[in-house]
Amino acid sequence: MKPISALALALATVLALPALANAADNPMVGQLTQRLMNIQANPDTAELAAFERMQAQQAIATLDKAKRRDQELATYLAERRVEIAETSVRAALAAREVDRLDRTRSDLLIEASRRDAARARQEAEQLRMQAQMQAEEAERLRQAAEAETLARQDAENALTSVAGKQQQRLSSAQQNAAKLAREEAELVSGQKLPGSKFDARGEVFTLGGDAFGAGAASLSGGAKNQAKALAEYLNIGKKGRVRIEAYDSANGVGQKRAEALRDALVSAGVASSRIQVSGKKAASTKARSAEVIVAP
Repeated sequence: MKPISALALALATVLALPALANAADNPMVGQLTQRLMNIQANPDTAELAAFERMQAQQAIATLDKAKRRDQELATYLAERRVEIAETSVRAALAAREVDRLDRTRSDLLIEASRRDAARARQEAEQLRMQAQMQAEEAERLRQAAEAETLARQDAENALTSVAGKQQQRLSSAQQNAAKLAREEAELVSGQKLPGSKFDARGEVFTLGGDAFGAGAASLSGGAKNQAKALAEYLNIGKKGRVRIEAYDSANGVGQKRAEALRDALVSAGVASSRIQVSGKKAASTKARSAEVIVAP
């Protein structure tokens, strides 16, 4: 069914009013007509329920023309039609209000969504800035740590270099001092010192295989002369503690050889408290039968 326009409804109402106004013998017609006119006069409802209101007007017109025997039924139908029109108007008003509320709700939701999005963007930006600051701080700390490591390495290298140079100078000075002491000891004693070298243990003098007789613990003549020169050397400048290690494959011979060499040094003036002896059960060779180790 096509919708009834408000203009057509208004025209139908105007045309019906003169006839309805003349129906003074039926006050119900006037009451029902007034109820429809109230709807038409209200700007909020004038456009609503046009079809139902036209049906109500038609029912009122039928009531106005009804014969006495049909008055009751016509009145009932006219009242129902007017009530339907009023109910339809209220329903339309409610639907309009629901639509308005829905639009308001949608607008509020959109606004809330926009605010949430703005707040989320703001929080994301804050987090991004915090992350950037943390990254910059971490990079600064890393660079500082690297700089500190490089500075420490430079310092360690410098110290190592200085220590190395000092050690070289010390070693050179020790060797020069030892050379001078050797020369002095040999001049004073009139004897030659055994060969020596420097290692981690200190200055090591090595007596050859001819320092002792085969399988014997007594010093040879040449070894006694070396012992005199060595004693003179040990007493120059009061050098450090002395350790004697003697070798022979026979049980106990190495120990006796070490003791014999100690006794020779003591007899030449070296304090016995400075000397430790140790016999090694190992073959005596042509190059080595005993070692005198002077601690640095």
